[in-house]
Amino acid sequence: MTALPIVWQRLVSQGQTCRRCAGTGEQVQHAVGTLEQVLRPLGIAPQLEVRELDDAAFAANPAESNRIWIAGRPLEDWLDADVGSSRCCSVCGDSPCRTVALGPVTFEEIPERLIVKAALIAAASLLDAPEHPDG
Repeated sequence: MTALPIVWQRLVSQGQTCRRCAGTGEQVQHAVGTLEQVLRPLGIAPQLEVRELDDAAFAANPAESNRIWIAGRPLEDWLDADVGSSRCCSVCGDSPCRTVALGPVTFEEIPERLIVKAALIAAASLLDAPEHPDG
């Protein structure tokens, strides 16, 4: 099986994360389950890595929280989406937290469908890779 790496990171402060990161975390888990079923016949397996940012890393760059990479590229690159920010909640303090805008719609929590769509685009590029068993 060819691996499709998916990395998701978020702020964890004193064991807590914010509402939008918690919501994205649930969506990432659902997306990986969907992708396992869809990609298995193609010989591709999603591999999720979850990373935690501490308070210092978040303070240095809040836009790194609630960020997703698929096959080494940011989710927004696969979707031709824009990154923005908006005020979040108590865990994040007054920091502006990451948002993703696709067309006129801005997402604070990244929905499963966007994660799946980006992963399918990434998986399609893996089918052309020389190391893919069917390639």
